[in-house]
Amino acid sequence: MSAETEYQASVDVGDTAPDFTLADQYGAVHTLSEAVQDRHALLVFFPFAFSGICTGELLEIQLNIDRFVNDSVGVYGVSCDPSPALKSWAAFEGYRFPLLSDFWPHGRVSRSYGVFHEESGMAVRGTFLVTPERRVRWSLTLGPGEQRDIGVLHDAVKSL
Repeated sequence: MSAETEYQASVDVGDTAPDFTLADQYGAVHTLSEAVQDRHALLVFFPFAFSGICTGELLEIQLNIDRFVNDSVGVYGVSCDPSPALKSWAAFEGYRFPLLSDFWPHGRVSRSYGVFHEESGMAVRGTFLVTPERRVRWSLTLGPGEQRDIGVLHDAVKSL
C-alpha cells in the first residue's frame, strides 16, 4: 500500500473544514472560522519541528512568504509538537507565520482532518486550502518521509 493511499485524509475537497482553536508558538490563539472570515487559509500539517523534511518545506514557504501570506490567503503550520518546541524552532529558522500546537488533547485536530499517524503520535503531511466559507478547496496528503512539492502549493494559492 502506498503512503498516499494509507494516509487518505478524511476531509475531501468540497467538505466543510473542521473548525478548531489552537495556540501558536507565542501562545496566541487561532480559530479557523475566524482566520477565514476575510481570506483563505492554507493549513500545512507536518510531523515534527526540527526534522529535516519539515524544516525544508517550511523554509520554502518562508522564502516565498508573500505568496502564502497576503490579502487572499494566510498560512498556518500545524503539528503535535508542544508550543515551546515550535517557538524555539520558529526563532531558529526565522518563520514569520503561525505554527499551531495540536499537542493537547494530543492530535485532536490532526485526527479530525484524518492526518494523524497513531503509531508515531504525529501528523502526516496534510495540506488543506480552506475558503472563507470554510470549505476545502484543495488538499494534498503525503505519508512519513514524503516531501511536498512547493510548486504544487504555489499553484493551489495562485488560483485564488
